[in-house]
Amino acid sequence: MEKLRLGLIGCGGMMGTHAQGINAISDELEITAVCDINLEQAENVASFLNSPYVTTDYKTMVDYVDAVLVVLPHDLHYECGFFFARHKKHILMEKPLCNTEEECLRLISVCEEENVVLMCAYPVRFYPAMVKLKELVDSGEYGKVIQMSIWTEQLTKPRAYKKMWGLSSRAGGGQFFRHGCHYVDVLLWFLGNPVKGSHIGTRVGTPWLLGEGTSAVVMQFENGAIGYHGGTWGARGTKLGYDFQIQTEKGMLEYYRYDDEIRLYSKSAEHIPGVVETSFPYEVIWRGANEKKLDGSPSKNTQFEVLHFMDCIKTGKRPITDGRAAIQSLRVIWALYDAEKHNTMADLRGMGLEQFDSADLVPYRWDSACE
Repeated sequence: MEKLRLGLIGCGGMMGTHAQGINAISDELEITAVCDINLEQAENVASFLNSPYVTTDYKTMVDYVDAVLVVLPHDLHYECGFFFARHKKHILMEKPLCNTEEECLRLISVCEEENVVLMCAYPVRFYPAMVKLKELVDSGEYGKVIQMSIWTEQLTKPRAYKKMWGLSSRAGGGQFFRHGCHYVDVLLWFLGNPVKGSHIGTRVGTPWLLGEGTSAVVMQFENGAIGYHGGTWGARGTKLGYDFQIQTEKGMLEYYRYDDEIRLYSKSAEHIPGVVETSFPYEVIWRGANEKKLDGSPSKNTQFEVLHFMDCIKTGKRPITDGRAAIQSLRVIWALYDAEKHNTMADLRGMGLEQFDSADLVPYRWDSACE
């Protein structure tokens, strides 16, 4: 098969993250079209590529591409995705899939009708370290999972200009919806079918956001495990930064992203009241390439999700983060938001990644409270 012809739609800051990953696999695909309503931004991205077609209207790209990477404001995801699906172009959609359940369902339906690949850009699932961590957990070598905790801490502030779509209702939600969707997806992937959960969010420290800038969510799963995600966009200082910890019956597995390594902590002594442990030895059981971005921060390794997207186009396989998987993580978030409003525990039954019946492309029957 010839190189995949990929079009880039939306040339803002987030596209830079994708561009780094795409550059790492440029021998396997070709960027043939670039689009942004700001022509200067589109031309700036195109200047680093091999003379692609440049436009301010994505509808003119159709004849130049086999697939598109959509990195637009969230409220435009559905309209753009629907257009390319009807023209039988494969779609890699930046998260979240769409802003509403109705839009998600319609987009999934049209992509299945037109037999095109629809994949949500959840790169964390494709990190080599995360794939390895999942293998270790699934092997049973470390016993049952007791708890999985995911921490993300960063500082996000408004840009100098006033009209920034990410600070408006166009984003579809606060930090939990916009960023936490990555980690709800990961918790579902690792822990299975959720049963119930709760979420608390706050704008303290991030008053520029319309929704919460800091959130904490806890979920219980059918297997008894507990999943937790704590995230903030108001971190003026940080220690964990970006960290995954899995407590099991035989030790704690940790993915420490900044060193790109998986650690095993298994020397903890039984707690004795009044005695405090001061040493936490660990064994490095896996180490990655530790790739960095230009600013020295860890790479988001988006090339791995793009490679999976390409493989699904070539083979007809279903992406592991397809529309059906993506809507389930969003349904969890919407249910948690709804329960938070009503001061109840969210009923998350039926929202596991494999619980979306292939013949049941209908809205979820919402019920905020668990019995």
